[in-house]
Amino acid sequence: MPITIYALKSRFQALLRPLVRVLHGLGVTANGVTLAACAVSLLLGAALCRWSEHRRLFLLLPALLFIRMALNAIDGMLAREFGQKSNLGAFLNELTDVLSDAALYLPFAFLPHFNWLEVTLVIFLAMVSEMAGTVAVMIGATRRYDGPMGKSDRAFVFGALGLAIGLGMQPAGWQRGIFPVIALLLGVTIINRIRTALAQGDSESDRI
Repeated sequence: MPITIYALKSRFQALLRPLVRVLHGLGVTANGVTLAACAVSLLLGAALCRWSEHRRLFLLLPALLFIRMALNAIDGMLAREFGQKSNLGAFLNELTDVLSDAALYLPFAFLPHFNWLEVTLVIFLAMVSEMAGTVAVMIGATRRYDGPMGKSDRAFVFGALGLAIGLGMQPAGWQRGIFPVIALLLGVTIINRIRTALAQGDSESDRI
């Protein structure tokens, strides 16, 4: 698997495990956490689109992206470690992630120094990359999270962009070219996920 922030997931989960136990004791469910993370993402995305001229609001983006990563880890741990896995949860987990990503990336299309077509392309490719990861399961492979521009990597990049905008940094050349680079890396990610899934699927077929 190409290098990706996702590789740090197990360490992140270990830090969150005590909190997960507390939440379980309070009756919090995995699906509830999933829906809450999506709702907050949609609300912030709508607010940033509506008031994009207030650049300091973008300082909320890195904080929310980090919190959302934590909530995504928490809902998975509640599902796996406390017997809350369900078919509905599988749908919610995948669909709300895609919706949340789109909502949090879209506000950049409302900023004058970013090209809305490039932002739209990144949103589209992000959706395709996650679809490629889930389709892998249909051919007997595991859910693919290969990089170099997986969900965690995108959260880091968009969080950094939100921080730069919120702090009032002037749009430099790297900011103007960032979305084509993200799109390129998403293209590589899609190819990597398909290639790895096909290899894994063929390997599983040979064992049967």
